[in-house]
Amino acid sequence: MKSFFASQAAYIFLRVLIGGLFVYAGVLKLSNPYDFAITINMYGLVTWRMSTAISYIIPCIEIMSGLGLILNVRGALALVVAQLLGFMAVLLYALHIGLDADCGCFGTPRTTDSVSVGPLEAIIRDVGMLTACATMYWQRKTGSHTPRSVVHKILRKA
Repeated sequence: MKSFFASQAAYIFLRVLIGGLFVYAGVLKLSNPYDFAITINMYGLVTWRMSTAISYIIPCIEIMSGLGLILNVRGALALVVAQLLGFMAVLLYALHIGLDADCGCFGTPRTTDSVSVGPLEAIIRDVGMLTACATMYWQRKTGSHTPRSVVHKILRKA
């Protein structure tokens, strides 16, 4: 008998959960790119002009990779993992310099009274998502959970 963690249901659940979180986060950021650019700029890693460009680019990549993960498209899981590692590197940098700012992971707080998520809390959340991603890689290796190749289907129709 298959363990629950190796089951198709667990694989789908993790894909939809992590993919959905990425889509949700991307949509929230795109709903207010100016505030997200301010959050990016607080880290001091790029210029204001780059912050404004990145405030559109990151959410679009999050939405595309999240949808790809939900639809089980090959490469989407790797893109999600790469984003998580990148986010964690920036958050570790923020901890290193003592920056206690909202991470901007799920948009920006609506008011100054909103509870912000600092770098340490965001790193802990990202480690949880990385664990879920590692589980999906394990499920692919041990089970029959093969992602779809979109490029192959497009080329076959041409």
